Amino acid sequence: MTVPRISAVGFCAHYSPTGDRAFQFALEIAREHEKQLNVFHFLIDPYDPEPARPDRYTRQDLSQLVLERERELRLYYDEMAGDFLEIGFRLCYDDSWRELHRCLAHREFQMLVLAKPEADSWFCRHPIDTFAEHFVCPVVLVDADEASPLRLNSTAALVAEKLHLPAVGWEPIETGDVQKT
Repeated sequence: MTVPRISAVGFCAHYSPTGDRAFQFALEIAREHEKQLNVFHFLIDPYDPEPARPDRYTRQDLSQLVLERERELRLYYDEMAGDFLEIGFRLCYDDSWRELHRCLAHREFQMLVLAKPEADSWFCRHPIDTFAEHFVCPVVLVDADEASPLRLNSTAALVAEKLHLPAVGWEPIETGDVQKT
């Protein structure tokens, strides 16, 4: 397996204390390595284990919703980013799994940071640990418990030293299988 070159860090927005910690970690990595940080937000919550079908909106209503969500996203994370300017925001319409793969293919990120707000959290209709271990790029999970170490998928574990993550500060995600999606 080749070790990926990281030129941008991706973060999926989660408005919670755990999400804030995950954002701070993603920001720290981007800042330390002088990389772009791209924040993704979805119209349909990828953390919902059973997402509802999107409401039918008129074109005007959808435009208004997008403006409101994008404003919320930018205001929330701009303030936390402080003076860091290499930050981008993307409001995604499509299915979160498909959209993340598309963004990865377009090199909008090579490493993904996700909040894990609860032990049984879901992401993209899968248990979050399973999603993270199967995703094709380095993924770092930030747990709700501040004392917990970071959790890295097998691909992220390959670049942990390059990211200056201390060996005692992270542990591998273990799901029992190795299929990548």
